[in-house]
Amino acid sequence: MLFLGLVSATREYQDGLKLREGLLVGFFLAGLVTLGSLQSWWLKPLIAGMDGATLFFGATGLSALTDNAALTYLGSLVEGISDELKYALVAGAVTGGGLTVIANAPNPAGSGILQNAKVFGSEGISPPGLLAGALPPTAVAILFFWILK
Repeated sequence: MLFLGLVSATREYQDGLKLREGLLVGFFLAGLVTLGSLQSWWLKPLIAGMDGATLFFGATGLSALTDNAALTYLGSLVEGISDELKYALVAGAVTGGGLTVIANAPNPAGSGILQNAKVFGSEGISPPGLLAGALPPTAVAILFFWILK
């Protein structure tokens, strides 16, 4: 409420508040927390059956398709996995963090940000260009989080 009051009081100094996009992301996260615990029946055998490298590169790649916070939250619900697999999951999600922008681009908040004509031109950001820009930093992160760990 304090935030909404501040926005109302300083309206002339900022862009309009995008409540719809923020609420949609909030509902996504609420659904993840509410329904996430029901996913452990298939996640535990899947994660336990992988070695560290497979989980690391799988989490890195999945970060391009799904939100990395969701990925690590669902992984945290799986009990009894080794420390190596925990590291591989979190490091893979962090490594793929730059790719996560690609996954977030279709959501309403990401789309609203990336289609801002004032900042990114009339076409917005193209997914292939975004992927090409995200690959070099992702390769550096792979080097430090997995190869040189």
